[in-house]
Amino acid sequence: MTSDAFDEWKKWHEQRVETVSAPYGPLSLTGTYWLEDFSDGRIPDTPGTWSADGDAVLLRATEEDGLTVDGRPFGGAVRLGADPGPVGAGRVAHGERRLVVLVREGAWGVRDFDPASEARRAFRGIAATPHEPRWSVPGRFTPYDEPRSVRVENADGRRRGLGLGGELAFTLDGQEFTPQVTVEADGSLWAVFGDATSGSGSHRFRFLRPAAPDTEGRTTVDFNRALLPPCAFADHFICPFPPPGNTLGIAIEAGERTLL
Repeated sequence: MTSDAFDEWKKWHEQRVETVSAPYGPLSLTGTYWLEDFSDGRIPDTPGTWSADGDAVLLRATEEDGLTVDGRPFGGAVRLGADPGPVGAGRVAHGERRLVVLVREGAWGVRDFDPASEARRAFRGIAATPHEPRWSVPGRFTPYDEPRSVRVENADGRRRGLGLGGELAFTLDGQEFTPQVTVEADGSLWAVFGDATSGSGSHRFRFLRPAAPDTEGRTTVDFNRALLPPCAFADHFICPFPPPGNTLGIAIEAGERTLL
């Protein structure tokens, strides 16, 4: 292992710990509420009434409810689209809590992020294996002729579509693998994968985010930077399980493994 590679990995790991433990990081999520499950519009422990209204969420509240919208005390009715930005910039707040609107396959919901969450207070760190060169290998991305979608189980027990843009081929421990990957808006790749340590030496599945391939499809597959999914930090995330072909038949003892 080169000193530079280890130092870069150490910096990456420290930044990850800082990010997940931030006031509005994944540890602060205390609830995800699908509005179709609350016909009266009353979300648990949350002021106002919330209802799906076509392509938006309709929020009704009085000023006595103590909500703010765009940083100002709110009373009346407002239509809210899905929050696109960081949690801390969410439009609706109740004290320090942020009530973030989301939509998945036409279903509208609200997420409750609370910096005072029990999970954030109890957090002690991420168990991660230090950088080892053997877990970083060259890969080649081959896009599909057309983007595909496959329905997979999610961490909340529901099945949803997972968009896939191609396959990422690489060789690890003498074995060839071609997991399916998603292409992000910036061209980088995202894979949901399992391996022989899943559910025992590591979380039941993990994420990998290779850099955008070059014009010939080349990128680096670095399992030293395998990530715990958000649902490892809070039960209320809806992370997708690995799609077909993405459970690798070797023990990848690298990257983030579990919470401490």
